Amino acid sequence: MPLPALVALMLTGMRMSVQAELDVFFAHLQQRAQLVRKVSEQAFAQARVKLSLTAIPLLNDWLVARAEYHGFVPRWRGLRLVAADASTMRFGLRASHVKRAALADQILFGLFLPGAELMLAASLHGIEDCGERQMLVEHLDRLSGTDLLLLDRGYPSRWLVSLLKHRHIAFCMRVEKAGNGGFPCVRDFLRSGLSEQLVMLRAPDRRDADDYECPREPQQVRLVRHVAPNGKVRVLMTNLFDSARFPADGFGDLYHKRWRIEEAFKRLKHRLNLEHVSGLSQQAVVQDVAAKIMCDNLQTLAALTAHDSADLRAAERINHAYAHTALKPLLPALLLGKKVAKLLREVLRLIAKRTYVHRENLSKTRKARPKPHKHMAQKPC
Repeated sequence: MPLPALVALMLTGMRMSVQAELDVFFAHLQQRAQLVRKVSEQAFAQARVKLSLTAIPLLNDWLVARAEYHGFVPRWRGLRLVAADASTMRFGLRASHVKRAALADQILFGLFLPGAELMLAASLHGIEDCGERQMLVEHLDRLSGTDLLLLDRGYPSRWLVSLLKHRHIAFCMRVEKAGNGGFPCVRDFLRSGLSEQLVMLRAPDRRDADDYECPREPQQVRLVRHVAPNGKVRVLMTNLFDSARFPADGFGDLYHKRWRIEEAFKRLKHRLNLEHVSGLSQQAVVQDVAAKIMCDNLQTLAALTAHDSADLRAAERINHAYAHTALKPLLPALLLGKKVAKLLREVLRLIAKRTYVHRENLSKTRKARPKPHKHMAQKPC
């Protein structure tokens, strides 16, 4: 199986069995309604072994760079928003004798651009390998002084604040904890009733400072109080001290943008079937995850283009699930460089007709229930 066809097939978002995806792929490539048997799943398995684990992530880096160049990545007061989080994965694997077989339970860490709905980078980790803070540290080289990192309550620590300030990376993280947990200065701030305050965090422990190569000295931070629409009080910590450029009343909406990475994980798991993989080895799992993340990015860019070209209202949003359905038949020819400009315009017009109205500050209570994890044999057709 040629390398371009192999990569293009994986980027279409494989959700069915391997042989079914192969037959559908070549049928779409030839614009035929009947399935086309051209490559066997054994040939696919042999070809993917030769595919580097960095090939698809590097393609995704190129895609995100092009999206930024063409203005698809907005800025918040001159800064690019980057949300970081991790999600538990339970892959649909079965018992096998494959060498270097993948583990069913792993952690997926991601850096996400909430303004553009694009996954900047992602990596898989073992459950017991390291914590989410360490995963974040391994990706800090992707960030610069023009980025603003959005973090949830699982990340705050004295050494991480010191490290981010040392690397000149702006951040906004939620820091209040239940009971007597968290930083003492945050508890004092909650009791004070102030809307914002500058406080000093104690220096990191010597061991943490040595391990993460961060300054072992007290760090000044800014605390901002935010009251959610349901009345819940949140405390946000940041190193953006300019109150004229970054007023306190803007941090509530800013932190809310972090939720888009949660929606991205849900979209990948339940619409692109991220936990349904096409192989049993760790190499296959890593390739599938990278491919589906890039497939989701391609769908996002198609939805953004359709939204702009149709001149929709700001409150109207493209249905991403329908965008995947409409775009998939065209992806084989599009990714392999075929002349499909006319067909692409028709697909974009079709995508733009499937919209919904987004309502601000609308929330629904999440029901407590076990997450559905299907067996590998129960793939959708």
